[in-house]
Amino acid sequence: MNIKKLEAVVEAILFAMGEAVELERLAAAVEHDEDTVRKILRSMITRYEEEDRGIHLIELDGAFQLCTKPEMYEYLIKVAHIPKKHILTDVLLETLSIIAYKQPITRLEIEKIRGVSCDHAVNKLVEYGLICEAGRLDAPGRPILFATTEEFLRYFGIESLEDLPMLNQETIEDFKEEAEREVMNELQKGAMEDLTDDNGSSKI
Repeated sequence: MNIKKLEAVVEAILFAMGEAVELERLAAAVEHDEDTVRKILRSMITRYEEEDRGIHLIELDGAFQLCTKPEMYEYLIKVAHIPKKHILTDVLLETLSIIAYKQPITRLEIEKIRGVSCDHAVNKLVEYGLICEAGRLDAPGRPILFATTEEFLRYFGIESLEDLPMLNQETIEDFKEEAEREVMNELQKGAMEDLTDDNGSSKI
């Protein structure tokens, strides 16, 4: 099978699958070694970019996927349903950052870093498909461990966790300060509710 044919087969597989396919599976499908298939894929990535096409080929932690380019979104929504966009608040981003850098990690460990409960944030991130359960810690109660997903890499446009920027102690302190502000806001909100009745009138 010549290079052109190999590229066509790989392209067909990725198009039909509609999701990331591991290099090992692609190599087995075309009956070639992984190094050869990787070179073909890297060549395809370059060519898609140079030809300014509406799709591009991305790598996600050793797997490859055909995707539409983000700049094509405004045209796609004219003929397709508008996809639901997930809103990542500061709280969700902070929680996600902690998980990304400390994974696998338990809820309790996240809460120790942030200083507040993380149940809502963790549940939302699981719902959005950005994190998932990654087993259980060998400790009393066997708490659930959480880790980022392939969707996390896709969402932030990175190939692997090794591409994450270095996280310094100052950033950790910022997380804690934000968590403290979160607690204060909740306390103030609760205090205001205690001072007013159901009609919004002051109890004082």
